[in-house]
Amino acid sequence: MSQSRDESSAAPGAAVSAADAFPTKHLPRPKVEVLPEPPSRYRKLIGPGIIAAGVGLSSGEFIIYPYIASQVGLVFVWAAVVGLLTQFFINLEVERYTLATAETALTGFSRYWKHWGLFFAILTYFANLWPGWATSSATIISFMTGGEARFIAIGLLVAIGLILTLAPVVYVALERAQMIKVAAALLLFAVAAVFAIGADTWADLPQAVTRASLPYEQLGFAVLVGALAFAGAGGGQNLVQANWIRDKGFGMGTYVPRLVSPVTGQKEAKPSTGYVFEPTADNLTRWRGWWRFANVEQLVTFVLITLITIVFTSLLAYSTVYGTEGLNDDVTFVQVEGQVLGERVGPWFQYLFWVVGAVSLFGAALGIVDYTSRMAADVVKTSYARKADENKLYAGLVWGLVAIGVLVLLIGFDQPLALLVISAVVGGAMMFIYSGLLILINRRLLPAPIRIRGWRLVAMIWAVVVFGIATAVAGQEQIRRIVEAVGG
Repeated sequence: MSQSRDESSAAPGAAVSAADAFPTKHLPRPKVEVLPEPPSRYRKLIGPGIIAAGVGLSSGEFIIYPYIASQVGLVFVWAAVVGLLTQFFINLEVERYTLATAETALTGFSRYWKHWGLFFAILTYFANLWPGWATSSATIISFMTGGEARFIAIGLLVAIGLILTLAPVVYVALERAQMIKVAAALLLFAVAAVFAIGADTWADLPQAVTRASLPYEQLGFAVLVGALAFAGAGGGQNLVQANWIRDKGFGMGTYVPRLVSPVTGQKEAKPSTGYVFEPTADNLTRWRGWWRFANVEQLVTFVLITLITIVFTSLLAYSTVYGTEGLNDDVTFVQVEGQVLGERVGPWFQYLFWVVGAVSLFGAALGIVDYTSRMAADVVKTSYARKADENKLYAGLVWGLVAIGVLVLLIGFDQPLALLVISAVVGGAMMFIYSGLLILINRRLLPAPIRIRGWRLVAMIWAVVVFGIATAVAGQEQIRRIVEAVGG
């Protein structure tokens, strides 16, 4: 029988280990190892931030922010900076725990209540159950090729299942796919800067600062608060940053084998808990190197790439469809914008815009299926079935999510209104709760020299406040829409 934290603490006079801080009621203590040397060259370890940016570049960046720019101009671009910086601090606190322990943040939460991991995994499934990004990508493809979008979407879902379960190392396949997506987006923006965005539009860019405002009367609080709070990533994606950096071998994650294909990969034993290091002078010197690298990696990939995307897609929308009435904040917006770009620049740019949009939304769908399944597999393995093969669990969950999406599309259901509410509100509710839990584990479980403190602690308290408000406002407005729809 496992002992409680108090029962298993060291005897009086005995040396206190870094592992002694970890409650053992639900999970065994981590093992003590030496923190590996930090990277001397950053290039080889760049990747998790690009994945975060690539998966996050979806409807917010290609639809919501451009839609806002088409309606009110550039006066709300400031919100992307605030939202991205908030998520930067959240991602770093997720990474802090994993760098120091090789455990995911969900495992840390589960040390206080066994079912925290299951709670977040279920919410993530609810938020991502509808194959929205695959159908959006398929719809854009249908703009160019014709055909029925739902059958194209089924093909995309099957392709996602094959990619994620046949790649020898899942992380490597995901990283390469997101790098291709990001490269395609940056190519589009480079071409747009020359051919599509005129001098007048560039001259208006300072309005993002000089005329910054909160245009809630024109667009409603739900759209604006959602754009502010969920710029870049959101929901379960931030938590899975821990899994991605562990598979990349950051910090103590070096000791944990990566997810591999049960078909083509080489099976490795997978521990259910992690590894910690003693706060010696040598280990703390190495820690400072890893922490510096993690901050730089997130800043120059996730934050910078996402911000460039939001700015350029907003400029494109502002320069082409600003003031156009009757636009919708869904994938049909991309169709209208592409048509206008074709008229102003040429058909070649219209199709380039659509191709990049389709690739971006497909990349988002690939990442969403990965992180939803990765999170659930890790939770089941860690808290409920420690002898299970995590690689097989992951593959089964991937194909289960694909199968649900295919079934929904074959039946021909439109997205239920209730599911829209869940998708809109669940992500914010998760971030509100786990921002607080991140403060808990990074102050209680880690050695004193590496705990969260100071202005980073203030930033996380801000995250709790902003996501709490975002969830309440978005939920209230979505409920009002349901009532109006039912009454109408």
